[in-house]
Amino acid sequence: MVRQGRQKVPGWLLFFYRVPSKPVSSRMRVWRKLTKAGAVQLKGSVYLLPFSEDHHEFLQWLVSEIAAMKGDSGFARVDRIETMQDRELIALFDAQRVEAYRPVKKAAADLESRLTGIRKGSRAGNISGMGEQISRLSREFEEISRVDFFSTVEGESLKQQLSQVRARIKELSANQGGGLKPAAIITKEIGDYQGRIWVTRERPYVDRMASAWLIRRFIDSKASFRFTKRDGPQVIEKGRVTFDLQAAEFTHAGDLCTFEAMVKAFRLKDRTLNKICEIVHELDMKDGRYTVPEAKGVEEILSGLRKSVKDDTELLEKGMAVFEMLYAAKSA
Repeated sequence: MVRQGRQKVPGWLLFFYRVPSKPVSSRMRVWRKLTKAGAVQLKGSVYLLPFSEDHHEFLQWLVSEIAAMKGDSGFARVDRIETMQDRELIALFDAQRVEAYRPVKKAAADLESRLTGIRKGSRAGNISGMGEQISRLSREFEEISRVDFFSTVEGESLKQQLSQVRARIKELSANQGGGLKPAAIITKEIGDYQGRIWVTRERPYVDRMASAWLIRRFIDSKASFRFTKRDGPQVIEKGRVTFDLQAAEFTHAGDLCTFEAMVKAFRLKDRTLNKICEIVHELDMKDGRYTVPEAKGVEEILSGLRKSVKDDTELLEKGMAVFEMLYAAKSA
């Protein structure tokens, strides 16, 4: 295994614990948490993590949890392990990640073989099933890569492999008529959309919340919002702008959700916006185009808001606040 480049280690966290032998589930729970966090077993009940503020906080919580099990635990930050060099410790993490990638890599290779054998006239249903499979594999990959602390070559190779497979599935889907061609976007001028009333469907969710946030944050700072119970063509009062409605001025365009279409229409150039585009697209279109592990968390938060907030205006404002915080986090 060849390393992509030398990475400086900011120190290590040594964690050690002891829990009562019964119930066995207590020991298993601790082991699962350490494994999920990406820790490696150094010796016996001694585990190792590279230092970070997140790992430090995780271990603090774990110490509290073990105390509730009537066990003992503790951890220490150290600059080095006297009996092992950093490169040897990194190799332990790398070996664990490579082993975790192995089944994903095999499944991706099997999928590639099936794609090679498919003729362009095969049933679209087969391609749809493959799209679901590559989305699942991508999620599994992201879960592992989250703890691939030292960026293994195998991880980067698998990332490229999954991207290529996804592109081939999309190409075959388009050839079978199952894909949407990119739509031509009519460009708009921000100056023409100031102080306007923007109208969308009631009970806003991902795309409408994100689009409303985009409008007020980047397009019309004095925007106000109204809701309609009806979808489809309808009479809208003069001066009002519709979005994420059927036949609205701003809505889905080809394979783009409303949020993406508006970013393009107003020619907004912002790297952080591009990241949010991927999240909104994945949640709204659900086509597996992007692999964004945080999308599930965003979806759960917005879903919770929708279940707990009855007033549409309040719901929209709270949803917009979520995207404002997401933008701040992604800009850091």
